[in-house]
This record gives sequence, structure tokens and C-alpha cells, in this order.
Amino acid sequence: MAKVYYDKDADLNILKGRKIGIIGYGIQGRAQALNLRDSGLDVQVSDLKGSENYKKAEEDKFKPLTAEEISQECDIIQMLTQDDVQAKVYKEAVEKNLREGNALVFSHGFNIHFNQIVPPKNIDVFMIAPKGPGSLLRQMFIERKGVPCLLAIFQEYTGKAVQLGLAYAKGIGGTRAGVIETTFKEETETDLFGEQVVLCGGVSELIKAAFETLINAGYQPEIAYFECMHELKLITDMIYEMGIQGMRQRVSDTAEYGDLTRGKRIINEETRKEMRKILGEIQKGEFAREWILENRAGRPVFNALRKRDENHPIELIGKKLRAMMDWIGKK
Repeated sequence: MAKVYYDKDADLNILKGRKIGIIGYGIQGRAQALNLRDSGLDVQVSDLKGSENYKKAEEDKFKPLTAEEISQECDIIQMLTQDDVQAKVYKEAVEKNLREGNALVFSHGFNIHFNQIVPPKNIDVFMIAPKGPGSLLRQMFIERKGVPCLLAIFQEYTGKAVQLGLAYAKGIGGTRAGVIETTFKEETETDLFGEQVVLCGGVSELIKAAFETLINAGYQPEIAYFECMHELKLITDMIYEMGIQGMRQRVSDTAEYGDLTRGKRIINEETRKEMRKILGEIQKGEFAREWILENRAGRPVFNALRKRDENHPIELIGKKLRAMMDWIGKK
């Protein structure tokens, strides 16, 4: 079983007198920066001047700096730009300014695990990864609750990387819920696998395939949309709150019987074989190399695939139906 840390295991005082720099003021960067500041810590933030994120930082009473200025002024630097630009920002603005005893922090291990960022040996490198979006991280902090986090140590130089990581997690509210010990390897590979096989790739393709099956059989697209896509939220909400068995206890017996007897015909051995193949591609770095090269080439495949799916019939009918539902998109 994984080791789990809580408030009692973390001491915020270890961060007092140290400057924390957040590079990237997106949803996650904003939440972490605000939570840390509200915890009484010295926080600076960075984003591209003139961007919406930069303006938001100013609205939040920060004085945004450049990434280079952050790395010059701060001794704990959290990299929260998107994966595909993180290595570039690091190499151009951060690397040359790192000093002995600094700490480099991540919330996803991609660039460290796949050697796109190779930090110097005389700093601490750790990960604090909240298992929820920035909006939830911020809301739970305001409510004096927390979002579970992952802690991983890639490089221990000062002898205090674990204590620093736990203090950082406490500063964003993570130790209120629990901080689970992991590794950069485990976090990165399982994160990519979950995105590709279930959360994004698997779910979106399953929805489209089911929708197309009903349409091709002569059913109305509006009805197919409701049954294969719209109602998915009801099921995932129940799974999120109560687990798979909790969901089954709250749907009809007809639905549960169909689940128990037909589910394995959809996710069959061929599907599981492909899952293992995808996991192998992630573990061997094949996906990472493909994605890195795709970005270097200007994303031709990514952009073509994105454009193709924007015009899928389920997207067109979905826009029409969602416009009928006033409660959607109000937040």
C-alpha cells in the first residue's frame, strides 16, 4: 500500500523565508498560487505579458514577472506551463538561473521522466500533483477542505525534498485530504495511460462508435445523442461519488443486468490486448517521442485530426441539443 501523508506530517514553516515562483498562470497555476499566498507564503507568478492569464494574475493582485525573472528571484520554482512548451521555457529562461539548493517543482512528470528537462545535480526536484482541476483545488481550499495530491521525489540534494514537498502540498491544501507517495515514472505513465485508454481516447471513441451504430441502424441522431452521450454524465457522477458498485445500486436492475452481462463483450480480450500495447508504447517512450516530434513539426497530424472530429455528426447535433438546455454552460 502507498504511503499517505496528512496535515500533521507537514510543516509550513520550512517554506517561510523562501520565495516560491509559479511559471504558468493557467487554471492550475492560479489555484496553486492563490492557495500558497493565502497560506501566508511568499509567491511570485509568471505568464506571457498581454495574455489573458497575465491579466488574470494582475486582477488577482499579483505583479507578474517573466519566467527568467522568476528563476532569478525565487528559490522554489514550480513549472506549470503546458507539457509541450515546458522544456523550451526551462532551457531558455530557467536552467541558467538555477542556484545550488534551489528546488524545481512539477505537477506532472512528463518532461522529467522523458528527459526533456535534465536538471542540475545540486538542486531538489520533486512533484506535487493535485488529483483534480485547479478550479476544484481552489474551491476546496476556500471551504477549508482539500484535494488529494501525489508526492514524488526525483532528486534529493538538500536532504529536505520530502519535507519541502509536503510543506508545498500543505500550502495548497493537499494534506487536508491526503498526499500519496509515488514516483515520476508511475505518475507519468499511469497519467498518459488513463488519458489515452479511458478518460479521453477510450471514452470519446466509445461514445462516437455507439452513436454511429444507432444512426446507421436508422435511429434519430437526437435520440442517439441523449442515450450515448448526454446521459453519460449521470453515470460518471455516480461512479465519481460512490464507485462502480454504488452506481449499479442506483440504476435500474435492467441497466445493471445489461452492464454485468454485456460489458465484457464490448471491452473484450482484443480491447485489453490493445490496452497492453498502448501501455507498452508509453513505457518504452514511443508515445513521448511521437508527441515531441509532432510538436517540433508544427502539429500537422494533431491539427488534422482535431479538425476532422470538430465536424463529426455528434458534435453538430450536440450543439443544437445543448442549446435547448439552459442549465448547461452557465458556470
